Amino acid sequence: MAAEEHALTSTEYIKHHLTNMTYGKMPDGTWKLAENGAEAQQMGFTAIHLDSMGWSIGLGILFCFLFWMVAKAANAGVPTKFQSVIEMVIEFVDSSVRDTFHGKSRLIAPLALTIFVWIFLMNAMDLIPVDFIPYTAQLIGANVFGMDPHHVYFKVVPSTDINVTLGMSLSVFALILFYGVREKGVGGFVSEFALNPFNPSNMFLKVLLIPVNLVLELATFLARPVSLALRLFGNMYAGELIFILIALLPFWIQWALSVPWAIFHILVITLQAFVFMMLTIVYLSMASEKH
Repeated sequence: MAAEEHALTSTEYIKHHLTNMTYGKMPDGTWKLAENGAEAQQMGFTAIHLDSMGWSIGLGILFCFLFWMVAKAANAGVPTKFQSVIEMVIEFVDSSVRDTFHGKSRLIAPLALTIFVWIFLMNAMDLIPVDFIPYTAQLIGANVFGMDPHHVYFKVVPSTDINVTLGMSLSVFALILFYGVREKGVGGFVSEFALNPFNPSNMFLKVLLIPVNLVLELATFLARPVSLALRLFGNMYAGELIFILIALLPFWIQWALSVPWAIFHILVITLQAFVFMMLTIVYLSMASEKH
């Protein structure tokens, strides 16, 4: 469909839909929007994915606004359908935190709610037809800013950007460090890595096995944020890619495949938000426990 309209081959169409709108500093010192993947790579650390940043911040604001509206309108009378849905989500998250987190913290429940709803909203952007928003962005870029439509990139699903998922997982990792040190102290936190899993009673063997323990425990510990980021990114990226591949098929086949896949994908986007939330709660609970 869009491949024919923009005179793109199937490969170019897929690459175009999987490329972020990137703004950054070129090696010659100029700041600009990248016109292709090669220019985006040249920008290095200064590169900013404007589409991912915009959608993630916008959806975060939408989440806060919706919940603020419901909280403001809440009363002792009969709740509206939307209020009932919000209350169900809050009760679901609250029960998950109570069953999983064994420490005491006022932060965990609001954090879990934010993670679940925010990631769900970001994932749900995958249900928008793949050509609708990118094509609108191309029209605006061409007619308002005089850009070449082929160089206007606009990804819609923030959770298909590894930078977004890794940023969230590193934030969780920072909280794990904070809770671990706060609850156990620096010495107790370090000793968990140095004296596990091998902790013989013989002092000589205990000292001898400290390097082995550190390698094993640190590898497992550092794998947590990586696994959090890659799990969410991989599942959502694969789902988006399937939608793009379906969009390359003839129109009548698109509807026959995209509708069932979209219905199934509702389960995927919800499950991925739930998994990220639950693993965050579990990791923070483990960090808060004293052994």
